[in-house]
Amino acid sequence: MNTVEIEQVSKSFGKVIAVNELSLNVPNGSIYGFIGPNGSGKTTTLRMIMNIYYPDNGMIRVLGKQVSGAASDRIGYLPEERGLYKNMKVREMLRFYGDLKNGQNIPAQVDYWLERLDLTNWADKKVQTLSKGMSQKVQFIATVVAKPELLILDEPFSGLDPVNMDVLKDAILEMQQAGTTVIFSTHDMAVAEKMCDFIFMIFKGQKVLDGTLTAIQDKYGSDTIRIRTADGRSVLSNLPGIDKINDFGRQQELRLRSGADTQAVLAEIMQRTSVEKFETVQPSLHDIFVRIAGPEAEEATHA
Repeated sequence: MNTVEIEQVSKSFGKVIAVNELSLNVPNGSIYGFIGPNGSGKTTTLRMIMNIYYPDNGMIRVLGKQVSGAASDRIGYLPEERGLYKNMKVREMLRFYGDLKNGQNIPAQVDYWLERLDLTNWADKKVQTLSKGMSQKVQFIATVVAKPELLILDEPFSGLDPVNMDVLKDAILEMQQAGTTVIFSTHDMAVAEKMCDFIFMIFKGQKVLDGTLTAIQDKYGSDTIRIRTADGRSVLSNLPGIDKINDFGRQQELRLRSGADTQAVLAEIMQRTSVEKFETVQPSLHDIFVRIAGPEAEEATHA
């Protein structure tokens, strides 16, 4: 069963086609990641699922029903543009949001999440006194306090420090384990790799990836060498069989040319320097993203 079904949906703003004949299914209980460059159509798609935007054509079915009218009380939506009532106290504002969604046992849910996200001491303070990280956690609570069946998060980790990222990540996983389906957009490929059951990439309004991380990586094969040498990047120029070098300082990633022999590459490098680490791996989601949407993709398009 699918929580969200999108069939041949398009959306334009004037002459700009934001989403072009998009089809995808979000399985019940999954964490489904939306990735893509800025302006690719991610937020437009999320807003059509929420019925904030209406598609020009095609069909969207959410929680078994074709979307129409106001957003459902069964959906929680955290927009990228955060917005809270700054003059309200945290606890009263969260209860207000929960009541708007017709949630059950809202006072108990509010207190649970305040404690869960380490905000109990701030419950009776005005929202305007909170730090940015605290405000984002409060906004998350406002989104989940009514126990939505579908949780839509647009860039939920943006601007958070590592500690608060972990807190929010654990809260999202807790929601999934309780049966909530989660869709979130992110620019953090490492987070998408680790958290998402399925990954969807949209580029210039078109779907270019859709599936599990393993299935996506399998399309590209094991064409990447991760290497660390005594002399770093300086000795790796003009290697036979290598298309591209991605330098990470202490470690480099080399993209193999089709048909290249990894042992021949290793032998050539060992003639130049001592090798501390050498492994052949599948490309990361970050690398796949750059291949599709980065400068080299543009160069290939115009070649």
